[in-house]
Amino acid sequence: MKIAFVGKGGSGKTTLSSLFIRHLAASASPVVAVDADINQHLGAALGLSEAEAAALPAMGAHLPLIKEYLRGSNPRIVSADTMIKTTPPGEGSRLLRVREDNPVYEACARPVRLDDGEIRLMATGPFTESDLGVACYHSKVGAVELCLNHLVDGPDEYVVVDMTAGSDSFASGMFTRFDMTFLVAEPTRKGVSVYRQYKEYARDFGVALKVVGNKVQSADDVDFLRQEVGDDLLVTVGHSDWVRAMEKGRPPLFAHLEAENRAALRTLRETADASYAHRDWKRYTSQMVHFHLRNAESWGNAKTGADLAAQVDPGFVLDERLAVPQPS
Repeated sequence: MKIAFVGKGGSGKTTLSSLFIRHLAASASPVVAVDADINQHLGAALGLSEAEAAALPAMGAHLPLIKEYLRGSNPRIVSADTMIKTTPPGEGSRLLRVREDNPVYEACARPVRLDDGEIRLMATGPFTESDLGVACYHSKVGAVELCLNHLVDGPDEYVVVDMTAGSDSFASGMFTRFDMTFLVAEPTRKGVSVYRQYKEYARDFGVALKVVGNKVQSADDVDFLRQEVGDDLLVTVGHSDWVRAMEKGRPPLFAHLEAENRAALRTLRETADASYAHRDWKRYTSQMVHFHLRNAESWGNAKTGADLAAQVDPGFVLDERLAVPQPS
């Protein structure tokens, strides 16, 4: 299952995504966690020291390797240099699987040991001033989008992505790559503003979206969120002494997380798992192609000097039944 956490900056989405990752790991589920936010804090939220978090390899720095590996023997891709972030897989492409070892994970992922299990953690890499403006920072997450386009995952396998804050998540088609999107919202007008933007995009592309109310202190806060987001409100989370201790660098065992917050995490997982029944690989693949053709026309063809529409394999549909290990 591919799961995204989104929300405005400061909403607590990184904290909640890290708690969800810990919850999955505690049940021995295979998890690939990806920090795709501008502010790279997921590693720290999972207990890494500043030095350990800084030492995580940057996916963006390994983009040539990622492209060359995923290209495989796909005859429609004449060279790895012509691949862009939306390039879809086709016959001969190499696909990524949650449970396997491959050169992409070897270069870009690092194991993180948690209280009750181990996960793989990947990160786009830190954003710098040079990434802003003309050299738009959205190119940094291109490696994440390309990997998601080539990922085949099944039930009880999890890829959890901490997304860029606010409406920046709409800068590409990556927001359509998920089985479930959890939008973290505080009970304020600013807190629900991103929800309205996301809801509009979600409706247009059939994106499954649920709201997690965070920093909720009273019944009035719950009423406010319910009034603003309606039935999309899934659960609410309030103050957590466990999270406060974690933010001080002194996290207790995850088993000591408050019972009400453990119950909220169970609801998130049950909701994500239930979305599997609605998975539509044909729609998923067609959306991938849609964004690729749009990007090819608007900038990709000019940048690469190639007709990127020719990369689309009209007979190919991404599907977990293709999840058979291939030679590296």
